[in-house]
Amino acid sequence: MTPSRLLSRLTKLDSYFLHFLRFSIFTVMVWIGGLKAFQYEADGIVPFVANSPWMSFFYKNAGNKVLNEKKETVSEYTLYKNPEGKTVTKNINWHQENGTYVFSYGLGTVIVMIGFAVLLGIWFPKTGAIGGALTFLMSLVTLSFLITTPEVYVPDLGGDFPTPQHGFPYLSGAGRLVLKDIIMMAGGLVLFSDSLKKVLTEKSTSSDKG
Repeated sequence: MTPSRLLSRLTKLDSYFLHFLRFSIFTVMVWIGGLKAFQYEADGIVPFVANSPWMSFFYKNAGNKVLNEKKETVSEYTLYKNPEGKTVTKNINWHQENGTYVFSYGLGTVIVMIGFAVLLGIWFPKTGAIGGALTFLMSLVTLSFLITTPEVYVPDLGGDFPTPQHGFPYLSGAGRLVLKDIIMMAGGLVLFSDSLKKVLTEKSTSSDKG
Protein backbone atom coordinates (compact mmCIF):
# COMPACT_ATOMS: atom_id res chain seq x y z
CA MET A 1 0.00 0.00 0.00
CA THR A 2 1.39 3.37 -0.98
CA PRO A 3 1.65 6.19 1.59
CA SER A 4 -0.98 8.22 -0.26
CA ARG A 5 -3.49 5.34 -0.17
CA LEU A 6 -2.77 4.79 3.52
CA LEU A 7 -3.39 8.46 4.27
CA SER A 8 -6.57 8.35 2.22
CA ARG A 9 -7.89 5.43 4.26
CA LEU A 10 -6.96 7.13 7.53
CA THR A 11 -8.96 10.23 6.59
CA LYS A 12 -12.03 8.03 6.26
CA LEU A 13 -11.70 6.91 9.86
CA ASP A 14 -12.49 10.33 11.35
CA SER A 15 -15.92 9.22 12.58
CA TYR A 16 -14.32 6.33 14.49
CA PHE A 17 -11.75 8.71 15.97
CA LEU A 18 -14.57 10.95 17.19
CA HIS A 19 -16.32 7.93 18.71
CA PHE A 20 -13.08 7.06 20.49
CA LEU A 21 -12.95 10.63 21.82
CA ARG A 22 -16.51 10.19 23.10
CA PHE A 23 -15.61 6.92 24.77
CA SER A 24 -12.47 8.47 26.31
CA ILE A 25 -14.40 11.37 27.84
CA PHE A 26 -17.11 8.94 28.98
CA THR A 27 -14.50 6.78 30.73
CA VAL A 28 -12.94 9.75 32.54
CA MET A 29 -16.31 11.20 33.56
CA VAL A 30 -17.80 7.95 34.85
CA TRP A 31 -14.63 6.88 36.65
CA ILE A 32 -13.94 10.22 38.31
CA GLY A 33 -17.63 10.91 38.91
CA GLY A 34 -18.07 7.49 40.47
CA LEU A 35 -15.15 8.09 42.82
CA LYS A 36 -16.97 11.14 44.21
CA ALA A 37 -19.02 8.64 46.22
CA PHE A 38 -15.92 7.74 48.23
CA GLN A 39 -14.58 9.64 51.23
CA TYR A 40 -11.02 10.25 50.04
CA GLU A 41 -12.10 11.77 46.73
CA ALA A 42 -14.75 13.93 48.41
CA ASP A 43 -12.13 15.23 50.85
CA GLY A 44 -9.74 15.93 48.01
CA ILE A 45 -11.99 18.42 46.21
CA VAL A 46 -12.64 20.56 49.30
CA PRO A 47 -9.87 23.14 48.59
CA PHE A 48 -11.22 23.70 45.06
CA VAL A 49 -14.84 24.14 46.13
CA ALA A 50 -14.13 26.11 49.30
CA ASN A 51 -12.10 28.72 47.41
CA SER A 52 -14.42 29.02 44.43
CA PRO A 53 -16.66 32.11 44.45
CA TRP A 54 -19.24 30.10 42.49
CA MET A 55 -19.28 26.93 44.57
CA SER A 56 -18.20 27.69 48.15
CA PHE A 57 -21.81 28.22 49.31
CA PHE A 58 -22.32 24.44 49.05
CA TYR A 59 -20.17 24.04 52.17
CA LYS A 60 -21.12 25.16 55.66
CA ASN A 61 -17.76 25.67 57.35
CA ALA A 62 -14.89 25.21 54.90
CA GLY A 63 -14.38 28.89 54.12
CA ASN A 64 -14.48 30.08 57.74
CA LYS A 65 -11.31 31.80 58.91
CA VAL A 66 -9.70 30.35 62.05
CA LEU A 67 -6.35 30.34 63.83
CA ASN A 68 -4.06 27.33 63.41
CA GLU A 69 -1.48 26.07 65.91
CA LYS A 70 0.95 28.78 64.74
CA LYS A 71 -1.69 31.46 65.39
CA GLU A 72 -1.96 32.09 61.65
CA THR A 73 -5.32 32.91 60.07
CA VAL A 74 -6.26 30.09 57.71
CA SER A 75 -9.35 28.59 56.11
CA GLU A 76 -10.99 26.07 58.43
CA TYR A 77 -10.77 23.20 55.94
CA THR A 78 -6.97 23.26 56.14
CA LEU A 79 -7.18 21.92 59.69
CA TYR A 80 -9.15 18.84 58.64
CA LYS A 81 -7.31 17.47 55.63
CA ASN A 82 -7.26 13.68 55.30
CA PRO A 83 -4.22 12.33 53.43
CA GLU A 84 -5.21 9.82 50.75
CA GLY A 85 -5.26 6.36 52.27
CA LYS A 86 -5.66 7.58 55.86
CA THR A 87 -8.85 7.96 57.86
CA VAL A 88 -8.98 10.35 60.83
CA THR A 89 -12.28 10.21 62.72
CA LYS A 90 -12.36 13.86 63.79
CA ASN A 91 -11.72 14.95 60.22
CA ILE A 92 -14.47 12.69 58.88
CA ASN A 93 -16.90 14.11 61.43
CA TRP A 94 -16.01 17.66 60.41
CA HIS A 95 -16.54 16.88 56.74
CA GLN A 96 -19.93 15.34 57.49
CA GLU A 97 -20.98 18.51 59.28
CA ASN A 98 -19.50 20.67 56.52
CA GLY A 99 -21.61 18.98 53.84
CA THR A 100 -18.54 17.66 52.02
CA TYR A 101 -19.98 14.25 51.23
CA VAL A 102 -23.49 15.32 50.28
CA PHE A 103 -22.07 17.83 47.79
CA SER A 104 -19.64 15.25 46.43
CA TYR A 105 -22.43 12.73 45.83
CA GLY A 106 -24.40 15.34 43.88
CA LEU A 107 -21.39 16.47 41.87
CA GLY A 108 -20.44 12.88 41.06
CA THR A 109 -23.95 12.17 39.80
CA VAL A 110 -23.84 15.20 37.49
CA ILE A 111 -20.42 14.22 36.12
CA VAL A 112 -21.54 10.65 35.42
CA MET A 113 -24.65 11.94 33.63
CA ILE A 114 -22.52 14.21 31.43
CA GLY A 115 -20.34 11.23 30.59
CA PHE A 116 -23.32 9.19 29.46
CA ALA A 117 -24.66 12.13 27.42
CA VAL A 118 -21.33 12.33 25.60
CA LEU A 119 -21.31 8.59 24.87
CA LEU A 120 -24.92 8.60 23.69
CA GLY A 121 -23.88 11.15 21.10
CA ILE A 122 -22.77 8.20 18.98
CA TRP A 123 -26.44 7.35 18.39
CA PHE A 124 -28.29 10.51 19.47
CA PRO A 125 -26.67 13.71 18.13
CA LYS A 126 -28.87 16.08 20.17
CA THR A 127 -27.88 14.35 23.39
CA GLY A 128 -24.26 14.36 22.25
CA ALA A 129 -24.37 18.10 21.57
CA ILE A 130 -25.65 18.72 25.10
CA GLY A 131 -22.95 16.43 26.51
CA GLY A 132 -20.22 18.21 24.55
CA ALA A 133 -21.42 21.64 25.69
CA LEU A 134 -21.61 20.52 29.33
CA THR A 135 -18.13 19.00 29.09
CA PHE A 136 -16.82 22.35 27.90
CA LEU A 137 -18.59 24.25 30.69
CA MET A 138 -17.49 21.80 33.38
CA SER A 139 -13.88 22.06 32.19
CA LEU A 140 -14.15 25.85 32.21
CA VAL A 141 -15.19 25.77 35.86
CA THR A 142 -12.37 23.36 36.68
CA LEU A 143 -9.78 25.57 34.98
CA SER A 144 -11.00 28.54 37.02
CA PHE A 145 -9.47 26.77 40.02
CA LEU A 146 -6.07 27.85 38.67
CA ILE A 147 -7.10 31.36 39.70
CA THR A 148 -9.04 30.71 42.89
CA THR A 149 -7.30 27.78 44.61
CA PRO A 150 -3.96 28.39 46.40
CA GLU A 151 -3.22 24.65 46.54
CA VAL A 152 -2.72 24.41 42.77
CA TYR A 153 0.69 26.07 43.15
CA VAL A 154 3.73 24.90 45.07
CA PRO A 155 3.67 26.50 48.54
CA ASP A 156 6.56 28.46 50.02
CA LEU A 157 7.91 26.11 52.68
CA GLY A 158 11.34 27.73 52.86
CA GLY A 159 14.66 26.08 52.16
CA ASP A 160 18.28 26.82 51.26
CA PHE A 161 17.92 27.07 47.48
CA PRO A 162 18.62 30.67 46.39
CA THR A 163 15.53 30.93 44.14
CA PRO A 164 12.70 28.97 45.78
CA GLN A 165 10.35 27.48 43.22
CA HIS A 166 6.93 28.27 44.59
CA GLY A 167 3.82 30.16 43.51
CA PHE A 168 2.99 30.88 39.87
CA PRO A 169 3.91 29.22 37.49
CA TYR A 170 5.06 26.26 39.59
CA LEU A 171 2.07 23.92 39.53
CA SER A 172 1.61 21.43 42.35
CA GLY A 173 0.28 17.92 41.74
CA ALA A 174 -3.26 19.25 42.09
CA GLY A 175 -2.50 22.09 39.68
CA ARG A 176 -1.09 19.79 37.04
CA LEU A 177 -4.27 17.71 37.16
CA VAL A 178 -6.43 20.81 36.81
CA LEU A 179 -4.45 22.13 33.85
CA LYS A 180 -5.07 18.92 31.91
CA ASP A 181 -8.76 19.81 31.78
CA ILE A 182 -7.97 22.16 28.93
CA ILE A 183 -7.81 18.99 26.82
CA MET A 184 -11.29 17.98 28.05
CA MET A 185 -12.50 21.47 27.16
CA ALA A 186 -11.20 21.15 23.60
CA GLY A 187 -12.67 17.65 23.29
CA GLY A 188 -16.06 18.89 24.46
CA LEU A 189 -16.05 21.63 21.82
CA VAL A 190 -15.08 19.20 19.06
CA LEU A 191 -17.86 16.78 20.00
CA PHE A 192 -20.38 19.60 20.39
CA SER A 193 -19.57 20.79 16.88
CA ASP A 194 -19.70 17.28 15.40
CA SER A 195 -23.02 16.46 17.06
CA LEU A 196 -24.51 19.80 16.03
CA LYS A 197 -23.54 19.17 12.39
CA LYS A 198 -25.36 15.82 12.54
CA VAL A 199 -28.45 17.46 14.04
CA LEU A 200 -28.53 20.07 11.28
CA THR A 201 -27.96 17.42 8.62
CA GLU A 202 -30.88 15.37 9.97
CA LYS A 203 -33.12 18.44 9.93
CA SER A 204 -32.05 19.28 6.39
CA THR A 205 -32.74 15.71 5.24
CA SER A 206 -36.15 15.71 6.89
CA SER A 207 -37.02 19.03 5.24
CA ASP A 208 -36.00 17.72 1.81
CA LYS A 209 -38.17 14.64 2.27
CA GLY A 210 -41.08 16.80 3.40
